[in-house]
Amino acid sequence: MPEGFPMPRKPRGERGTMTEKITMADIARMAGVTKSTVSRYFNGGSIKEETREKIQTVIRKHNYEPNTFARLKARESNVIGVVVPTLNSKVTSRVVTSIGRYLRNQGYEALIKDSDHNSELEFRNIQRLMGRNVDGILCSAISVTEELRRLIQSSPVPVVVLAQEFEDGIAVMVDDYGAGRFMGRYVGERVRGRVAYLGVDERDAAVGIWRKQGVMDGLKERGIRDVITFLGDYSYQSGQDMMKQVLRQGKVDAVICATDRLAFGAYRVLGSHGISIPDQVSVAAFGGYDESELLHPQLTTLRFDSYALGYLGAETLLKEIRKEPVPKKQIVGYQLIEGGSVRKLAEEL
Repeated sequence: MPEGFPMPRKPRGERGTMTEKITMADIARMAGVTKSTVSRYFNGGSIKEETREKIQTVIRKHNYEPNTFARLKARESNVIGVVVPTLNSKVTSRVVTSIGRYLRNQGYEALIKDSDHNSELEFRNIQRLMGRNVDGILCSAISVTEELRRLIQSSPVPVVVLAQEFEDGIAVMVDDYGAGRFMGRYVGERVRGRVAYLGVDERDAAVGIWRKQGVMDGLKERGIRDVITFLGDYSYQSGQDMMKQVLRQGKVDAVICATDRLAFGAYRVLGSHGISIPDQVSVAAFGGYDESELLHPQLTTLRFDSYALGYLGAETLLKEIRKEPVPKKQIVGYQLIEGGSVRKLAEEL
């Protein structure tokens, strides 16, 4: 945003010389707000009505108007681009909510683009944001392909990758492998027969590869080697379809689902077949959706700190924009939500 504004116009009927011109920083100082807030006011951004009135009072008092042409050439937009794989996800909604809250408090706005789990669309979304004069981009990547890697490295603005490993840049992620291993050991301690794993496409490396590998390693540490795996997408229908495939292959003692939504589908199929949870089959998942508490029995699941993921990502990006030092990789934690869907240990009965 330019510092200068055009020379003041004399109010109608006023005589004498014009007063000296003021800058956006002057307006901010006199209104008792930040410079970025004044920028958002002139760009039609969202600000409190009380703040808007303070800025308008200063503008009216000095009879100034912003230089529209200069504003169009401004380097800083106070807008952050946010690319997410889907909007139909509880985890994503938490991340986006946290990003929005943090950015608003810092005088920025979020421009959100949904990639619908399509890597090509994700790539184009990032390209479009780069051409829209955003100050930086947060990308909750579906998968860090070589093409995406090159695009991020050539970006004219800072980019922070969320939820995926990105060794060539800045990443904020969850510990998918560690969470998977924890759940594998948790379930493995409580069952002794065959286990089914309902997963997702491996193009999503964090969930499709690392979470799954963690589960397999955790089960193996507890002596469970008879594991059958199925791959689908993130939908409720996919959870049902995979659970039906499991039942066609015979009895299992436990089902571990890559997400809570897949577990919802598994519950539906198990219930329709009269199979009791957890007496006949234990079920566990990842996500910690609020709806999981409404299932009967309540789903045992791992909840990732998605709000921390969004907050840390936004904070890290703004530090990058300000040229402040940031860690190359930050990992947020997870928490076990112990419902009644996994068989208890003998000593817990």
